[in-house]
Amino acid sequence: MAKAIDFDARTLLPTPEERLAAGTGESADALLEALALLRVLHEHRVLHTAVRLVQGGNGLAFHALEILNEPGSVRALRNVLEAVKVVGSVEPEALNTVTGALADGVREGARRVKAGERAGVGDLLALARNPDIGLALGALVGVLSGFGQGLREREAAGSAHEVPHT
Repeated sequence: MAKAIDFDARTLLPTPEERLAAGTGESADALLEALALLRVLHEHRVLHTAVRLVQGGNGLAFHALEILNEPGSVRALRNVLEAVKVVGSVEPEALNTVTGALADGVREGARRVKAGERAGVGDLLALARNPDIGLALGALVGVLSGFGQGLREREAAGSAHEVPHT
């Protein structure tokens, strides 16, 4: 007489350990890249900061102060504040004029490079008659003059801080 066969469907499915081993083998390159990224994030303390953020900011203020206390951080923060002061002291219209003109100049330079246009000696001499070049050179001379005057006044005052202009 025949015997009943016991069938268990779970024996046909791979175990979680087998699925993990197969997935690891298939994704070895991606896992190695991810580990390299994690290592860099750890070395730069980005992971530490991310963990603090996920934990609800527990100790985040202390961690931020810890980062700001590093040697280059204070200097970088002061440089950013000085840059903000410089940009803030320029009239918006003047800044808009100069940045717009600079963008136009970069586009024209890119166009000339793409077209393979080169400037020869004759072209350089002809630039003196070009009103656009004359205007740009006048603006650059003005920037250099103001820059030199500011350097001289600061040196005479013995200070790197802003001095009143006469």
